[in-house]
Amino acid sequence: MAKNIQSLERAAAMLRLLAGGERRLGLSDIASSLGLAKGTAHGILRTLQLEGFVEQDAASGRYQLGAELLRLGTTYLDVHELRARALVWTDDLARSSGESVYLGVLHQQGVLIVHHVFRPDDSRQVLEIGAMQPLHSTALGKVLAAYDPVAHSEALEVERKEFTARTISDPDGFENVLDLTRARGYAADVEETWEGVASIAAPIHDRRRMPVGAVGITGAVERLCLDGQLRQELIAAVRDCARAVSRDLGASRF
Repeated sequence: MAKNIQSLERAAAMLRLLAGGERRLGLSDIASSLGLAKGTAHGILRTLQLEGFVEQDAASGRYQLGAELLRLGTTYLDVHELRARALVWTDDLARSSGESVYLGVLHQQGVLIVHHVFRPDDSRQVLEIGAMQPLHSTALGKVLAAYDPVAHSEALEVERKEFTARTISDPDGFENVLDLTRARGYAADVEETWEGVASIAAPIHDRRRMPVGAVGITGAVERLCLDGQLRQELIAAVRDCARAVSRDLGASRF
C-alpha cells in the first residue's frame, strides 16, 4: 500500500480547519489546532497562499480560504449541475437523432466530455466520459471557443493541429469559423477531426447568460449529411436540446 504524503495531509487538514470556522485564524491558532510547530504550519500556509488556496488578511495577519479554492468548488458544482440538468434532454436527443450525444466543458485548453449517451442501436460502443477533445476542430470545441472568451483565448494559444485535410488551423480562418458559429447558433465538424465522422454542437448557457458547456451529436458523415450538407432536422434537434438544458439552468431567451 502506498504511503500518504504527510505534507499533503497537513495541507488538507488546514483547509478543512479554515473551512470549518466562521472567522479568520491566526498562525498560532492553526498550529496549535493541528499539533504542528509554527515554522511547519507557516511553510504550508505560505505554499497554499502562493497557489491561491489560502489568503492572509493584511491588517490582522490571519488566514482564510482563498478565491482559487472557492473557484474550484464552484466549477465542481457547476459541472455536476450541468450534467444533472442535461440527463433527460440528452437521452431524448439520442433517441430522436439516432446518434451518440456528448456534453462537454472547457478544461485545460480542451473539451472535457462530462456526459456521453450511446447511439441507440446494438453496435459496440466505448464510454468516453473523461475523454478530451480539441477546441479548434471539434463541434463542441468551436462552440465553446465562439461563446466563451476564455476558451477563445486558449484555442488561439494552443497548437491547432491539422488532423485531416479539412482541419482549419490558421488564425484568420478559425476566427471566420467562430463568427459563423455565433451567427447561426451552432458549430459543425465534418471530417475535420476524424475521417468519415461529422458532428453538430450548440452552446448551453446558465441563468447569468454565461456559456457553461456545449452539447452535440456525433456520427458517420453519411448519416448526418444529405447531399453534402448537414441535415437540418439534426441541427434543429441539437439546438432544441441546448435551449432546453439552458432553460433548466435558469437561462432565458435561448
